[in-house]
Amino acid sequence: MEKEDILFQLDISWQLFQYHVSNLTDEEALWCKTEQGLQIRQMDGTWAADWPETEAYTIGPASIAWTMWHILYWWKTTMDYSFGNGTLKKEAVLWPGSVELAVKEISRLHEEWIKILSEMPKADFESPKYAKWPFADTSFCRIALWLNAEFMKNVAEIGHGRYLYAIAFT
Repeated sequence: MEKEDILFQLDISWQLFQYHVSNLTDEEALWCKTEQGLQIRQMDGTWAADWPETEAYTIGPASIAWTMWHILYWWKTTMDYSFGNGTLKKEAVLWPGSVELAVKEISRLHEEWIKILSEMPKADFESPKYAKWPFADTSFCRIALWLNAEFMKNVAEIGHGRYLYAIAFT
């Protein structure tokens, strides 16, 4: 797999992300169809994310805010383990407090990720040198492919959440 193909795949997902977050309000992002769904909750002046103990369907759907937090979590953790000190914990990744701030932070991470992929030498991209989390003993290319898949899934969930919100209030 070539880097250009991975960047192309990411760009398609990015365009869909921009579409789904266009005119997204904080109220809509924090809304969840069910009480038990994954949420962002304000605790001690910060916004923390629920973390499921299971991935069973009975946990309910996530709010859009939680899904956006999830994008932040995957990108920050992957970059920390690949290029940082590899100690970032999920509790340290906080919801920034609004859709506007979340989109800005996701955009910053997106640009940083593109820069990493674009500038990484092909030998490093194909080697396990920077592949430390969530998979080890694989190529960094596979980490990039996995992160694209996670982003694409989360973007689809944001769109689905917007559909649910729209029909709930029409």
